[in-house]
Amino acid sequence: MSAYGQPQYSPGLQPAGPYPPYTHHAQGYGMPSYNIKTEDGLSLSPGQNSLLNYSNYSSTPPSQALYGYSTHGSSISSGIFQGANPITSSTPFNTTQQDFSGYSSYSQSQYSPYYNTHYNSPYLSPSAITTSIPYQHPEHPAVVPNHSPESQTGEYHPPPSPPTPGKEPEAVPARRSSDGKLRGRKRVSDPQPPLDSDIERVFVWDLDETIIIFHSLLTGSFSTRFCKDSSKAVSLGLWMEEMIFNLADSRLFFNDLEECDQVHIDDVASDDNGQDLSTYNFGTDGFQSPAGAGTLCLGSGVHGGADWMRKLAFRYRRVKEIYNTFKNNVGGLLGSPKREEWLQLRREMEVLTDLWLTQALKALALINSRPNCVNVLVTTTQLIPALSKVLLYGLGSAFPIENIYSATKTGKESCFERVAQRFGRRAVYVVIGDGVEEESVAKKKNMPFWRVSCRPDLEALSHALELDYL
Repeated sequence: MSAYGQPQYSPGLQPAGPYPPYTHHAQGYGMPSYNIKTEDGLSLSPGQNSLLNYSNYSSTPPSQALYGYSTHGSSISSGIFQGANPITSSTPFNTTQQDFSGYSSYSQSQYSPYYNTHYNSPYLSPSAITTSIPYQHPEHPAVVPNHSPESQTGEYHPPPSPPTPGKEPEAVPARRSSDGKLRGRKRVSDPQPPLDSDIERVFVWDLDETIIIFHSLLTGSFSTRFCKDSSKAVSLGLWMEEMIFNLADSRLFFNDLEECDQVHIDDVASDDNGQDLSTYNFGTDGFQSPAGAGTLCLGSGVHGGADWMRKLAFRYRRVKEIYNTFKNNVGGLLGSPKREEWLQLRREMEVLTDLWLTQALKALALINSRPNCVNVLVTTTQLIPALSKVLLYGLGSAFPIENIYSATKTGKESCFERVAQRFGRRAVYVVIGDGVEEESVAKKKNMPFWRVSCRPDLEALSHALELDYL
C-alpha cells in the first residue's frame, strides 16, 4: 500500500520525465538559421536585415508572421542588396519597411543574442556588427555630369533627363586591359592631374556638331534632319553667334588677335617676359598701330618686331588667365544682363536639341573621372572664338585650356601630330567626331574613331565608357 496521495501506475506505464524549460522568449527575436544564396555566390544570413526592418520594439515578443520568408525576401530585394545581383521576390514591397529613422540610436550589441554573428555581406564587415550603425539606403549614385559650371551655383539647370546609374568606384576593383594599362575610376583623393607622360588614354574631340550644336542651327540642317522648328533653330543659332563673338571681342581680345590666330594658347609664350599685367593698359600699348594695321600677322601669325611679339604674348597670357578664372563661372564674366540672356538661351537650346549637350557632358565627365585619361579638343574654329564657345556651352571643366587646339590654319592632321607628340606613343588615342576630316586622319594614324551623327551615338558612347569598353 502506497502512501496517501501517491499516484498509482500500472505495471506497463512509466512516469513521465520532467518537462523541458519553456524557451519561447529565447527565440522570440531570432531568425531561422537558413542562408540565402545570391547569384554572385555569397552566402548571406538574413538575421541582420530583420533587425533593420523590425518596428515598434517592446518587451512583448512579436508575431512570427512578421518574419515570413516572402516578406523578408522582399525587404532584402528592396533594401540592402540592391545592385548587380538583386534578390527578387513576388511579394510586393511595403514602403513602410524602409522607415529606419528611429533606430539610429540603438546599439546593435543589445541584439547580439538574437541574430547570427557570422553575417557575411559585402556591405557590412563582421567587426562592425557590434557597433552602432545608422541605416542608410545604399542607392547607387547616378553619373550626372556637370551640365555647366553655373549649375553648381544654382544659376543654370538644364531640363531633366533620365540618369544612367553609375558604378560604385570602391566596390568594383579597377580593371586592367590586356596590355596592363589601368582603366579604373579616378579617386577623389588624387591631389592633382597626372603628368602628360603618365596619360594612358587620350580622347580627341571635335567641337561643332559633336559636342555642341551650332552651325547646323544656322544652316537649317539640324531642323530639317530632326524635324524641328526651322525658324526657332535659326533664331537660337543667331542668338548664340552674337553671344560668342560679343564675348570674344569684349573679354578675349579677338579684335586684336583675329589676324594673329594661334594653334595653342602657349604658342607665343616664349616671347613673354613675365611682366606684371595687373596695371598694364592694353588699350594704349600701341599694339594696333595705324601703320601696321592689317599687316601685323603674316603666314603663321608671327611678326618680326620683338616688342610687338611681347605685346601679343601679353594678350594670350591674359586670355589664359581669364579662361582659368571664369571657366566655372562664365555668368560672372558676362555680367548682367548678358548672364540672364545666356541662361535663357542655354535652356531653349537644350530643349530644341533634345539635351544633346547634356549627353555629351555626361561622356566628358566619365572620361574625366578616370585616373589616367584626358579630353582634348581639336576644332576648326579659330582659337579665341573656340574658347568663347567652350565657356558659353559650359565645357570649361571638361577641357583645360592647355588641351584646346585650333586647326584653322594648320589642319587637323597637324594638330593630331602635336597631340601625339605631347602625350607620347604609350597612350592610346580615341577620336570622336562627326566630320570626314577627323575620320580620315584617325584612319591614317590607326586611331579608333567614334562617329557622332545623332544623340543616340552620344548615349552609346556614355554606355561604352561606363562598361570600360573604351
